[in-house]
Amino acid sequence: MEVESALHSCKVHLFRARTSRLHIFFHLTAVSLLLYYRLTHLFPQSSRLMFFAWALITASEIILAFIWALTQAFRWLPVSRSVSIEKIPRDISLPGIDVFVCTADPQKEPTVGVMNTVISALALDYPPEKLSVYLSDDGGSYINLYAIKQAFEFAKCWVPFCKHYGIKTRCPEAYFSMLADDERLFWSDEFKLQEEEIKLKYENFKSNVEKVGEKDGNSCVALDRPPFVEVIHDNGEANIECKDERTKVPRLVYVSRERRPSSAHRFKAGALNTLLRVSGIISNAPYILVLDCDMFCNDPNSAKQAMCFHLDPQMSDSLAFVQYPQVFYNVSKNDIYDGQSRSAYKTKWQGMDGLKGPLLSGTGFYVKRNALFGCPNQEDKYQYLAEPEKNFGTSSKHIDSLKSNKEQDFTKKEDSSDSIVEEAKRLASCSYEENTKWGKEVGFSYECLLESTFTGYLLHCKGWKSVYLYPQRPCFLGCTTIDMKDAMIQLMNWSSELIKIALSKFSPLTYGMSRMPFLQSMCYGYFTFQPLLSLALILYGIVPQLCLLNGTTLYPKVSSPWFAVFSTVYISSLCHHIYEVLSTGGTFTTVWNEQRIWIIKSVSGSLFGCIDMAMKRLGIKKEHLRLTNKAVDKEKFEKYEKGIFNFEGAKMFTAPLAILALLNTVCFFGGMIRVIRQNNIEEMFGQVFLSSLDLVFSLPILGGMIAALI
Repeated sequence: MEVESALHSCKVHLFRARTSRLHIFFHLTAVSLLLYYRLTHLFPQSSRLMFFAWALITASEIILAFIWALTQAFRWLPVSRSVSIEKIPRDISLPGIDVFVCTADPQKEPTVGVMNTVISALALDYPPEKLSVYLSDDGGSYINLYAIKQAFEFAKCWVPFCKHYGIKTRCPEAYFSMLADDERLFWSDEFKLQEEEIKLKYENFKSNVEKVGEKDGNSCVALDRPPFVEVIHDNGEANIECKDERTKVPRLVYVSRERRPSSAHRFKAGALNTLLRVSGIISNAPYILVLDCDMFCNDPNSAKQAMCFHLDPQMSDSLAFVQYPQVFYNVSKNDIYDGQSRSAYKTKWQGMDGLKGPLLSGTGFYVKRNALFGCPNQEDKYQYLAEPEKNFGTSSKHIDSLKSNKEQDFTKKEDSSDSIVEEAKRLASCSYEENTKWGKEVGFSYECLLESTFTGYLLHCKGWKSVYLYPQRPCFLGCTTIDMKDAMIQLMNWSSELIKIALSKFSPLTYGMSRMPFLQSMCYGYFTFQPLLSLALILYGIVPQLCLLNGTTLYPKVSSPWFAVFSTVYISSLCHHIYEVLSTGGTFTTVWNEQRIWIIKSVSGSLFGCIDMAMKRLGIKKEHLRLTNKAVDKEKFEKYEKGIFNFEGAKMFTAPLAILALLNTVCFFGGMIRVIRQNNIEEMFGQVFLSSLDLVFSLPILGGMIAALI
């Protein structure tokens, strides 16, 4: 079934929905019978040891059943969307867009890569006078300030070149690599000559930035510094003088907010809120594109695609943001770390889109500025303007911009650019947010380090909606993690913050249930409670194996009707996973890799995330953001391409994996000897099968341990 509007269409996947619903009821019946068997056989156990083992395995299966139940909300009504940008009226005045790019550490986030993201944003196919790009440099490093000025000089020739020839790959690093080979076919000699000139300028730009970085040291991150704001290029008067539309370049602004050891840093959420205020008095665009510094624009039409939803009068009043998937250019064919996140971006986000919309994914989303300051309800929409200084601070210029938003007048007319910059510095100071509602009720939330995800959750709680667009050509491309260390650090960060939300007053199963549809709150519940899988899988990785070694039965005999219940649950779950993978373009290798890395990540990264959250709750640890390394290591990439797990630098995360792998190996062989001697394979088949499966999953861990010893 397809629902069409003037600028976009929505396809409801009825076959998938009906198939999933049938599977839900079938699998639910089997799971209910399994839990009934466990609970009815729990107390009649002959010894305390048997009772303890059964209690642990029952608790594990209850957790697994709980998480499975939450997952079914994603499968209830999946939809996919498409847009028709050619139907946007040519005489329409497109709204302004502010692009926010955030970086924090030039060592882990290479400066040239950050500038490529900035340049790709400047080259978006959008009226340049309606587009502004802001770089937030939380490192306050000289190299980024120098590089952004050099990037603009290069952009002055790069942007016209892309627009003149209709280049789609507008990130220069990607264009001059193999990613854009198809765009350089069948062009004229004039094009080739101009391309060579552009390439030479890019190489010079890249070389200059790298030389300055080596000379001054990229590691110089100032932890005690005043605010600094510089308008690198103003797209006002400079663009008026340009008669050729293709030679105009959007506004470019560099922002380094104040940082003091005595003041809370607020990490990325603080940077985004600073950009909200600074951009409010400079460009004040009604829509904002948020990008990670390593996620460059791959399709120049992404802004117009998003406007196909934001300009639709039937949904614009309640639409908060348009979310694009995170797609990565460096994912190998084998994808041993599940870097593509297929389950999230090809199934779960579509499922949420059929309810009230997907969550904010941290990057690649176009959000309505007003959505960050109020509710879609007309009565409550501008309630914070009743006491503007109490909510937003004492800047009269920023309050004026908020009032102009209320009147749908997003234009800014200031006489003195110097006065704007000085006011912007004040807005970027540490003290400005004191005694205000920033990070609490307005802007991006400070409640959680996953600022975008939690802010999106609060937007849905307030009544806002969102949409998900997965176009054929990825609108944004980034670099995924290619070793175990970075993958685990990333997962630990997420798990720690997600379980923190689950156990707080904002839990989706309490706070969310009362403010959003039941199924939508279940989706958020899945994300926040998912780290508990680590506890369930660790129990499943220890208890059955020890019982196998000890000769204690935990599962029914093969001849028992109850064995069919356990096998049905396993086969049903496996078949549905295979169906989802194959229907989204995956292979059986994808099925295997996803199951293996799911277990590996759950009993390591997710486990340490739960421990990290507990330590923060007890006051043992402070809030700390661990950045993943965006710099590509050639040796690591070669191992990743070959499908070899790289555990270098991840000793802490591999400790539980190694313990479980060794324990399972000993228990499997010891248990098999006992089974052969006692000839009781029928009673022990369930544990033998589980232990053998765990042994196969453990092969990468055992291989890594052997390689380390050699």
